[in-house]
Amino acid sequence: MKTITILGATGSVGTSTLDLVEREPDRFRVVALTANRDVDRLAAAAIRTRAEFAVVADEACLPALQAALAGTAVRAGGGPAAVREAAMSGAEWTMGAIVGCAGLNPVMAAIEGGRTVVIANKEPLVSAGEVILSAAARTGATLLPADSEHNAIFQCLDPTRLERVRRIILTCSGGPFRDWSLDRMRDVTPDQAVAHPNWSMGAKISVDSATCMNKGLELIEAARLFPVSRDRIEIVIHPQSVIHSLVDHVDGSVLAQLGPPDMRTPIAHTLAWPDRMATPMAPLDLVAIGRLDFEAPDPVRFPALRLAREALDAGGARPAILNAANEVAVDAFLQRRIGFLEIAAIVEHIVSCYDPAAPDSVDAVLAIDAEARILAGERVKDLV
Repeated sequence: MKTITILGATGSVGTSTLDLVEREPDRFRVVALTANRDVDRLAAAAIRTRAEFAVVADEACLPALQAALAGTAVRAGGGPAAVREAAMSGAEWTMGAIVGCAGLNPVMAAIEGGRTVVIANKEPLVSAGEVILSAAARTGATLLPADSEHNAIFQCLDPTRLERVRRIILTCSGGPFRDWSLDRMRDVTPDQAVAHPNWSMGAKISVDSATCMNKGLELIEAARLFPVSRDRIEIVIHPQSVIHSLVDHVDGSVLAQLGPPDMRTPIAHTLAWPDRMATPMAPLDLVAIGRLDFEAPDPVRFPALRLAREALDAGGARPAILNAANEVAVDAFLQRRIGFLEIAAIVEHIVSCYDPAAPDSVDAVLAIDAEARILAGERVKDLV
């Protein structure tokens, strides 16, 4: 049995992971599960899977968790130290799905164990990419991508022969406003922005998809995970979200990974890798899909793509600043404090005016992230 830990077990990625694990109880043994504050869902999952350790990041929720687990064999913990303990539980396979920079230290703790760590949130590779990759190289940890696009690339290339890769092509749905004019986009509401045409996701990532910042962040992640030259990583709009990414090889062969828009497919690949496992998704019906369309992204209507590439090229602290400023701007938009087009404008302003030294540790990344959030918050106030 493969031992597993899920950091962020009550979020969308965590619950998708649990769904797969619980379908094959003889194949996986759950060591630890963590959540931020959702005691009820965490306790229920821990009891169902017979987890050894359940942790709430908010220590104030620990008494409620202890009460929910009373009479079971599941040990309860609370607070950052307990989350770190869960991450260092020695599991063979750890899912890193804690949202935001709160997931940085737990992912680093898991990497220190030198086992397999699955990256599902963007902050480790976007904000702390060089620090994370250096730690993995030092400890011998295997990093696997759970994002559908990066998992598709991982499946389509041989990492030992990257010189044979001509291009990596990330596909992008284009979001709900792919065909909208700039004037029309000025009046976009949060309700419209979170209504993704293909995927069922949380509000923040849905807005990122609508601005195409999500794809910009994935561009930075791809450059970290697959060290080909940056000018060989391209983005193409693919509205159907059936082809998740492609790899173009020097002989002209282009390999693509296709699948339904369901995170359980890439998660299952990481759970079973280097093997495969069954999932509940129906076979892909290409006849029903009928057609696959592609188009170039518009950098004028979607400046987030340009901002992300510029941050990648600049390196150092820029990707962390980009990510932090974007989170603040998206939150302000969801609170209806700023307009949709002001999200990218705020990010561009903060990236251009804040230029600290490159971070060399997770603590340094977190300090840069905190300062960028303060600056972005002040910029939001200026625009309200």
